[in-house]
Amino acid sequence: MEIGIALPQYGTHARADRIAGFARDAEEAGFDSFWVGDRVLTPVAPSDLYPGHTPEDPYPHQYKTFLDPLTVLTVAAGATSRARLGMSTLNGPWYPPALLARSLTSLDQVSGGRLDVGLGIGWLRDEYTAVGADFRKRGALLDELLDVLHGIWTQEEFGHRGPHWTIPVAHVGLRPVQPAGPPVYLGGFSPAALRRVGRRATGWVGAVLPPGAAEGLWDVARRAAEEAGRDPEALRRRIRCNPGPGATADAIAALLEGVRATGADGCFVDLQQSVDSPDEALELGVKVLGLLRG
Repeated sequence: MEIGIALPQYGTHARADRIAGFARDAEEAGFDSFWVGDRVLTPVAPSDLYPGHTPEDPYPHQYKTFLDPLTVLTVAAGATSRARLGMSTLNGPWYPPALLARSLTSLDQVSGGRLDVGLGIGWLRDEYTAVGADFRKRGALLDELLDVLHGIWTQEEFGHRGPHWTIPVAHVGLRPVQPAGPPVYLGGFSPAALRRVGRRATGWVGAVLPPGAAEGLWDVARRAAEEAGRDPEALRRRIRCNPGPGATADAIAALLEGVRATGADGCFVDLQQSVDSPDEALELGVKVLGLLRG
């Protein structure tokens, strides 16, 4: 199983001056991939609660400071040469497809073909309001976005006319390094989200869930792949692990061992809610990596 780590991006870890050094040191230590998330704002009176939180504590307090995910990945790409670059997840419906295709293709080129695109639909209606997107149509927006990305990455001339976006037929000169474009992973934890994974994606970017829950969702994706005429054995899983404050290396390694036992292809650990600084995160992450590979 490939092991990754979240780049310093939010909360007290949102240190632009540490991104390059963190990525370079993490790659040298043996991490296989780097990851970012996507938040655009943290409302004072939010429309929705983060899963597992209360009205008094509506979301992790670290989310009040968030560096742009594509900028963080670009800096990491320039400082490294081997590790893959992933997103868990970019909220696809927020972005005009033509502009997002340009950004992702450029990042695939900058990284030498190391980009894995992770897309989701988010959970906070206020963020959709802030970017001018329709929360009620988020699933349809994501589907149309996937259509556009595939077309731009695979056709020499491409145009699109859909319910939400129109793109005049144009020459596509900017090409990704990876044939047919970067692998696309989809997030989400509903049956509808996992059916979309099975029908349309390289795989799933999930998270550590209670025993039995992840397996049931994965079965939904596999069945959807079969029904769409795709090979369910080709689907891949990348699983996020979010340890809480004070988590030890032994406890985190045990969580990742549990993920490995499910047959997941990769797992990454986000330590930005566990410790206070990028340096502490890297030190703890390297200990976990040593336990898993020692």
